[in-house]
Parts: sequence; structure tokens; C-alpha cells
Amino acid sequence: MKKCQKNKEDYSAFYKNFGKNLKLGIHEDTQNRDKLAKLLRFESTATQGDETTSLDDYITRMQKEQTDIYYITGESKKSVENSSFLEQCKKRKYEVLFLTEPIDEYATQQLKEYEKKKLVCVTKEGLTFPETDEEKKKREEQEKDYEPLIKLMKEILGEKVEKVVLSKTLVSSPCCLVTGEYGWSANMERIMKAQALRDSTMSSYMSSKKTMEINGDNSIIKELRKKVVANEADKIVRNLVFLLFDTCLITSGFTLDEPASYATRIHRMVKLGMKIKDDEEEEKKEEEKKEDKQEDKKEEKKESSETPEDLDDSLMEQVD
Repeated sequence: MKKCQKNKEDYSAFYKNFGKNLKLGIHEDTQNRDKLAKLLRFESTATQGDETTSLDDYITRMQKEQTDIYYITGESKKSVENSSFLEQCKKRKYEVLFLTEPIDEYATQQLKEYEKKKLVCVTKEGLTFPETDEEKKKREEQEKDYEPLIKLMKEILGEKVEKVVLSKTLVSSPCCLVTGEYGWSANMERIMKAQALRDSTMSSYMSSKKTMEINGDNSIIKELRKKVVANEADKIVRNLVFLLFDTCLITSGFTLDEPASYATRIHRMVKLGMKIKDDEEEEKKEEEKKEDKQEDKKEEKKESSETPEDLDDSLMEQVD
């Protein structure tokens, strides 16, 4: 095996055929788990093309202040390599492993750490990075400023999210959805939903409790806060919050519960961009016009039906 590892081509061929078996061993074989972990290979933010890296090689590339091994799970490399969850890691030049096979979810449940370094999923709640005093002060000020928006977003979304918080990990994206540290990830939830004989009782308490994180430095979130301060009851705010939430579901790896309503909101945005009047608004205006015409006709009929005596009486009343 050691000779095979030295030859990258031979080992890549071996790993393609037996990689899943090694990961299954990580899940089931407690005695040889550490030995098997050395044989694992993953794509990462530091690899190119079909290249893979071992956990040992990952450790050699870790930054001085870095203490954990970071990874992200997903359906494919394309779906995770530009994820919003990687923004803070990329900014700090922390390498992130791409775990894109269903068996990876089961393996990481057993392989909690490697060489005394904790394996941390970047899509889960509780992810923290070292902060300077200036960064802490800025975040505390933002938490006060964004409190009305956070409160309103939670009221609008209701049970769709467990809570709304100011993000410590986002850099450019407006928001994201993270899951509980000990529950299923979005990817694991997708895998379990695909099981033909899944246990529905298990999914009820293991399914992801979503926390919506918003980026206080993002221009969209800044403008949304201004709208909330100006008028909390603004319907546009409500629609934008739902649109951001649905977009977060997609980018965070979840499936949309109501794809039709999401499509309707997108169509409205397209109409606004193309300066097309909304059909519902046009219908309302037409109905209002019809009602006004009917009222005018009724008044005309009343005036035409009045006798000369009635007119004299009305004139006398005006004089009096």
C-alpha cells in the first residue's frame, strides 16, 4: 500500500475503485479508523482539476493561526466550490475539503478529528474565526443597528427559521442558511429524503433547524434595513425577505418548499427590470375604472329622472 501511495497514478486508480470501501471502514471499523483516515483523498480549494489531497498534506498547508480542518459537503464539486460558506475561509486563505459523496456524510460523523485537529463543517452553526478588537467592536455596533431588521425578518419567516442572526462568516453574499451543529446538514437532509425506506420519525427530530445569517456589510441588507426603519409595514420588505430566504435555500443546498411562489416573485422582479406593469395592478385599475363609470352612469340616470318640480325644490333648498 505504501508503494502504491507513492505512485499518484496507481493510487488514484486504486482509490476510484476502493475509496468508498475505505470510507465505509471509517464509519464501521473503530480500531483501524486512524490508519484508514491516512488513506483518504479529497478535492479541495487548493487542488486543481482531478487532483486530490490527503489529510496529512492538508495539515502541512494550514495557516499558522488555523487550528481546525475545514470541509464542506455537497452533491458535486461545482455545487460547492463557489459556495457562500467558503467566503471567510478563502479570505483567510484556509483550505477547505470538498466532500461530495453520500458516504462522506456518514464517515465524518465518526471521524471527529485527525491528528488532534477537529474536523469542522463550514455549513453548520457555531463556526468562528479569530477576531481583532476592531472587528469585535464593529460587529457589536452592527448588532444594535440591525436589531429591528433581524426581529422583523424572524416575524415574517416564522417557523421557517429557528432564528435570524448577524453573520460572522459572510464576506460578499447577503445571507445564508446554516444548520444546527448536531443535526443533519443540508446535504444529509437531501440524501435522507432520497431514501426509499426512510424513517419519517427520525427525520422529524434530525432534520435541519435553519438559522438565517445576514451580512451587515452587504448593500442589499443595508438598503433593506433602511426600508424597515422608514416603514416596517412596507409590503416590499415582506416580499424581499421571502425572496432572500428562498434564494438562501437554493444556495445553501436545500430544496424549495414552494417553488411556484418563488417563481412568481422572480417573474415580478423581471417585470420591474423590464418596466412592465404588473397584471394584478392593471386588473385592479381596470376594475376601478369600470366602477367609476358605473357610478357616473347611475348619477346621470338620477339627474335625467328628476322632474322640474324636484329641481325647483333643490334650488329652493340651496337658497335657504
